[in-house]
Amino acid sequence: MRIREWNDLLDDVSDESTDPGAWRAIAGDRAAGVGEDLYLAHPSAGVYLLKTYAKNPYEVHGYGAEVARSFDDEIGQFLPAGEATGRFAVQQPPEDDDHAETVTDRLQTVVETHADAPTTPADFFDDVMEALESPAFGPMTYDGYDRPDELDELSARFEDADSLLDAELDDLIETHDVDRGFM
Repeated sequence: MRIREWNDLLDDVSDESTDPGAWRAIAGDRAAGVGEDLYLAHPSAGVYLLKTYAKNPYEVHGYGAEVARSFDDEIGQFLPAGEATGRFAVQQPPEDDDHAETVTDRLQTVVETHADAPTTPADFFDDVMEALESPAFGPMTYDGYDRPDELDELSARFEDADSLLDAELDDLIETHDVDRGFM
């Protein structure tokens, strides 16, 4: 397992050439200490664990690692499926002005199409993410005030990685001389 900066792992997720709509995510408070845990998972791209904290409103710091190369039903049972109420997406900025204009045109078409047709919020979200060329999006379970039970189950299954990343994040927080995260 290779520990890396959290944003470098998101770059890897963005570079994956997999089905962008098949990603799943679960996040919540860390079990102990300042910050949050986030699992990003894709059936064929792997499972990533990220531990982050907000030093202030403009700075997020943390680490992460790929904890599995894929996931099966045993791990999948703890990840949200299509019926989840939350959604997430990883975004990349347009490459240039021409690309931005093309994406804007596609987005406008999606919004107009959904305005004129019966649709669900999940379908609208998926179509918007495809128009924006999001490299990763899907259902998400998130609790901003606590820790979902499924997050504890995943942490137990990836206990060594969880402990190692906790120690790295605690060292980082101590180095930054922060005793609590920004709320």
